[in-house]
Amino acid sequence: MTLVTTLRSLTAPLRPRKGDATRAAIVEAALAVARRDGLEGLTIGALADALAMSKSGVFAHFGSREELQLAVLNEYAARFVDDVLRPAVSERRGLPRLKALLENWLTLLGRELEQGCLLIAGASEYDDRTGPLHDAMVRIVTGWKKELLRAIEQACDEGHLERCLLYTYPSPRDYCAHL
Repeated sequence: MTLVTTLRSLTAPLRPRKGDATRAAIVEAALAVARRDGLEGLTIGALADALAMSKSGVFAHFGSREELQLAVLNEYAARFVDDVLRPAVSERRGLPRLKALLENWLTLLGRELEQGCLLIAGASEYDDRTGPLHDAMVRIVTGWKKELLRAIEQACDEGHLERCLLYTYPSPRDYCAHL
């Protein structure tokens, strides 16, 4: 094996394949449309026009409109974790972490007032439906709720919050179950 071949084999995983880059560009454009028009407003034809691609070119990356919508939800969830949850975990357990979570979330919501909030719109849009999009939305909302509850419980455990602040419920989980 030559040095050039060896170096190429080592760097190949570092470079995204063209198909991966195209798929990421499609998801990025789809995310912008979904924020503005909702997931139901997302069409392969409109994306193809926006990206100067053929409909079959967009379709080839996802296989169906529903798969495209799921990819958008997954990307939104990954960004939510990166923007809201991951930075807060570096804070000390208890009130500092809870405060960071809430500040990060409010910062994200502030940006989404301009762009559109996929989480809030999607939760409303798919609340009374069944299927993979509803299930994905429930997973995202439930995951966020669990992380928030965990931060509240940790703040109570650290003595930073009094449990009585959560009204008459014995635990934050019980309180939030009634929301």
